[in-house]
Amino acid sequence: MQMCAAPPFAADRALPCDARWRAHDLLRLRHLPRFEDEPAWVREAFERAPYAVARRAPAAGGVVAIGLRGLARSQRYGTWANVADIEVVTPPEALSQCSPPSARGTLPAFRVLAALQRDARVLTGFVWGPTGSTGFELATQVPTVTASSDLDLLIRAPERLPYNAARQMLDHLHALAQGAGIRVDAQLETPAGGVALAEWAAGKTRVMARHAKGPQLVANPWATAHGDA
Repeated sequence: MQMCAAPPFAADRALPCDARWRAHDLLRLRHLPRFEDEPAWVREAFERAPYAVARRAPAAGGVVAIGLRGLARSQRYGTWANVADIEVVTPPEALSQCSPPSARGTLPAFRVLAALQRDARVLTGFVWGPTGSTGFELATQVPTVTASSDLDLLIRAPERLPYNAARQMLDHLHALAQGAGIRVDAQLETPAGGVALAEWAAGKTRVMARHAKGPQLVANPWATAHGDA
């Protein structure tokens, strides 16, 4: 996030993340609390699409950490919503077989997603779905994807992914993306948090795991399970 609102609770009141939603889930909200110094574009963006993405951050009871997006790539804002205002929760995997209107389907990100939908052998056995602008547009029906948008993917990996399988998956995704002239940014959701598929496939000694308590370098993202990843 480019900016983030201060938590509306004392730090010692923070609790583990609520299991009813996870990072990257899209949340439809009936109301968005107003915080001091929020960017000018926030209200217009929320009126256009009353959705936010759940983000990794401990929160007090009755509050959820969310991220909002505007029209420009630089318009990203981390803030907070009341749990009581959540109307619908849409996880990325619920969008894995969704398609945009035909007029939008020619955009590179949607073409790569369609190719995965036709032949998802590389993802067989995994729960996965689009995030980022692609997932946002599919969930909200608000045009968000552009001709230069990458395809962001979330791949749930509760069990250890062997290096050779990770490399095969990465090579396949890169080939699809290269054919469309964009990138595929795939993230593994592991017990330690979110890990970039490219980092894990590279066989690094340690990889960055994005966790609710903050990013951390880990040797094995499956060695330690955190309940609030």
